[in-house]
Amino acid sequence: IFLSRENTACDVDEVLRSDQGKRHVVALILARGGSKGIPLKNIKMLAGVPLIGWVLRAAVDSEMFDSVWVSTDHDQIEKVAKSWGARVHRRSAEVSRDSSTSLETIQEFVTLNPEVDVICNIQATSPCLHPFHLKGALEMMTLQGFDSVFSVVRRHQFRWQEVKKGSRKLTEPLNLDPAKRPRRQDWDGELCENGSFYFTTSQLVKEGILQGGKVSYYEMLPQYSVDIDVDIDWPVAEQRVLRYGYFGRDTPEVVRLMFCNVSGCLTEGRIFLSVSGEDMVSINTKDTAGIRMLQREDVEVVLLTSSEDPVSQSLADKLATRTGCQVLQVGAEPLDDLQPILKEKNLEWKDVAYIGNGQADVRCLNLAGLSAVPGDAPVVAINAAKYTCHERGGLGAVKEFCEHILLQKQKAKSQMEQEHIDRSSF
Repeated sequence: IFLSRENTACDVDEVLRSDQGKRHVVALILARGGSKGIPLKNIKMLAGVPLIGWVLRAAVDSEMFDSVWVSTDHDQIEKVAKSWGARVHRRSAEVSRDSSTSLETIQEFVTLNPEVDVICNIQATSPCLHPFHLKGALEMMTLQGFDSVFSVVRRHQFRWQEVKKGSRKLTEPLNLDPAKRPRRQDWDGELCENGSFYFTTSQLVKEGILQGGKVSYYEMLPQYSVDIDVDIDWPVAEQRVLRYGYFGRDTPEVVRLMFCNVSGCLTEGRIFLSVSGEDMVSINTKDTAGIRMLQREDVEVVLLTSSEDPVSQSLADKLATRTGCQVLQVGAEPLDDLQPILKEKNLEWKDVAYIGNGQADVRCLNLAGLSAVPGDAPVVAINAAKYTCHERGGLGAVKEFCEHILLQKQKAKSQMEQEHIDRSSF
């Protein structure tokens, strides 16, 4: 297949899909439940998303696979995988042992799915994977004719021979001449596997090898090469993901409005009754500070109360005065009341952030460009949201989401500036 320089990214995508019509291509994420380092690490929350959710989102949104699979032996992982759009391969006990290899599990999958021609084994612990990484590597398979392509990262590290304790041997350099030690900028470094993904053919898998035939690599930039091995890496990885992770097709920089459910988000969900019969709620000053942060960035915030659990008008007025926000009462289906507001403001749901806490919020959580729930939200709401806060409702969850919104806006702005620089350099 020949492509001229005038071909656009869309043209390439069409060619890839056309080629896939001849070969059945799947993504496969291995996620065993018996992790020895971090229990159920693959579904532990990272930056508001189950760890495995980051790679599943990238794989599904790439639209390059006939199907996306998770291979697991654990019911909870299966449930999370399906909620993120994956099909599930329930692996056998024979390939679920501590001593089982990835290759053995992939071989079992290929045996059970003989229609598969190309497999992309994606590592669940690589949360900064983006769809463009997968598209680029698959293009090497489909357009350039490689049999296996795997991800690498460039490292600038001088390596030395290990000397065992008690040995009389001396260490020796492995990849440099100390007498001619190069400066970092004068050395290309070395390419190292980062484990993010391995594309291969089912035929190679049957032969007992993942990297064979006509082999090549796909180089990823260091900022996208995050691999979570031990628990101490978690806070560091979380910061990296917030900056470099893939958050979905809709870019977050256009968020101009946030809807915030009062009950269970801004408050703990409790209403106090005074002796005089006056309603009272408790709100956290952290959360009101977060709301002001958004308002200073010209993001309008609207607080939502429910007709199913109404608050008094006097209490709504006090909330409006305290936060500087409009307080709006919505019905059993908030979407029905909010849709006209978006139309009036000439906004789409991708321009909106939404934080909710229950079944009634699910439709809005699914539609919003950025959406979140407090850490104590019910499972049905967590599955619908794009971000799950560490904090509980009424205890800082709103502030955490406000900071997340601002971080995504800053990230998008930086990307736009970088694109402008890149284009102007031609």
